[in-house]
Amino acid sequence: MIRSNPEEIIRKSIVRFVDNELIPRAQDLDNSAEFPMELFQKLGKMGVFGIRYPRNKGGAGGNATLNCIISEELARGLMSMAAITAMQCLMGTNFLFYHGTDEMHEQYFLPAMRGKKIGCFCMTEPEAGSDLGALTTRATKVKDGYLINGLKTWVTDGPKASFYTVLCQTDPTKRFRGLGFFFVPRDFPGVSTSRPFDCVGTRTTPICEVSFTDVFIPKEYRLIPEGQGISALMSILAEIRATTAALAIGLQRAALTDSVRYAKERVAWGRSISGYQLIQAKIANMITNLEASRLLTYKAAAMVDRNEECVKEATIAKYFATEAACSAADECTRIFGAYGYSMEYTAQRYFRDTRFLLNGGGTHEVLQTNIARWAGL
Repeated sequence: MIRSNPEEIIRKSIVRFVDNELIPRAQDLDNSAEFPMELFQKLGKMGVFGIRYPRNKGGAGGNATLNCIISEELARGLMSMAAITAMQCLMGTNFLFYHGTDEMHEQYFLPAMRGKKIGCFCMTEPEAGSDLGALTTRATKVKDGYLINGLKTWVTDGPKASFYTVLCQTDPTKRFRGLGFFFVPRDFPGVSTSRPFDCVGTRTTPICEVSFTDVFIPKEYRLIPEGQGISALMSILAEIRATTAALAIGLQRAALTDSVRYAKERVAWGRSISGYQLIQAKIANMITNLEASRLLTYKAAAMVDRNEECVKEATIAKYFATEAACSAADECTRIFGAYGYSMEYTAQRYFRDTRFLLNGGGTHEVLQTNIARWAGL
């Protein structure tokens, strides 16, 4: 859904990158399960990581809609690359940009915009995912700063990160009101990471646990004023979910393209299987879900750009687009038949990568509950 010339320019630029540099290497990258540093740094040189931030502050002067376009096109090529980029553009750098000092901007934010440093977001814990009130990672106030202690898990880009934005509890008696975000450089004493998880999908996106043991940070590394941690998270929640929906759109497009191509090539009982109604029905459903996903997602992104309250719209978009991506990937494996079970074909990668989308931005069991509550239940 292109509404203005900047959107067309950005899309064409990312399409060239995806078609010429990402798709030809996607299968090898997925097989290697290695962080695509060369491509990551190319995106930095293209100005992709600063798409949400103003030009006069080191960004590219774009908005949420442009960020969704980038996420969609990259996911069409390789979900792992798109996930890494989404983290760098949004969660990994957002609070640093808006609440970091000039010195922090110079040392961390600006290099991250160029792809020279990698940021990530630490929120989930082994016993606290959607239930943020159960977080136990603690930020204890001491002279001139804070001591951070705790364990975060499912940290996207964690093994490669240069710095972390960490959600901590400052006062357990306050529960949600005690939560706050803290900036922790990777090279500070007491920070350690686990081995990367061996995940089903998004194989080149490194995910791990990050441990903080008596990590001292200066007081200016507290990014959010006391009592405002949850409201700060809510301020970007809609954009996180719209971005996740855009990732799902990209995967739907890839699955649809490959399904149509294979259906035209595959011959059974003397003719192309594209002529059989059951195959046509699968393709028709994929197209319909894709169009609906686009409408929901870019409506939410446009509302973010207008600073309108849109957590409900973004939640619905994320839920629908991701479920549509799961359906598209499943149908793709069915259209491919036995070849959909082969690691040599793309269908299996699409199927595996959808699992990443189901949890990012909130599990669907939680989202369904929220959507039902908005209906008055």
